[in-house]
Amino acid sequence: MLAVIDGDTMDVDLGGRRTTVRFLGIDTPEKTGGYLPAECGGDAATRRTAELLPPGTGVLLQRDRELYDRYDRLLAYVYRASDGLFVNRYLVLDGYAGTMHFEPNTEHRAVLDEAQADARAAGRGIWADCGGPNRQLEGAH
Repeated sequence: MLAVIDGDTMDVDLGGRRTTVRFLGIDTPEKTGGYLPAECGGDAATRRTAELLPPGTGVLLQRDRELYDRYDRLLAYVYRASDGLFVNRYLVLDGYAGTMHFEPNTEHRAVLDEAQADARAAGRGIWADCGGPNRQLEGAH
């Protein structure tokens, strides 16, 4: 892992080539200073992903049906190599992300939906702080 871009996007070294990876099945709020207006919880999600995956962390990438999105980012489920932590699921379970499924990339849909239901019921992260995902910050544009 080279660098976290935001809560659900990172750059990795793939065979000596810098490659941007978009985490499948989840969506974190937009961070301050990104391409889109900032959303409640975006900066916290970015910080949490950076804590889970500091530069140099080994990751295992699992693909689904489609390899790239329309922005030419590699689509993957991300696991921390040292302990197998399923990062996508953890971010949802801890309230830093909501689920976002795009057919045909739905291999872990049930696991991620269950994590979201748990986070919502427990009032973790964006469910307590923001009332759910996709809440634009006041004055953000």
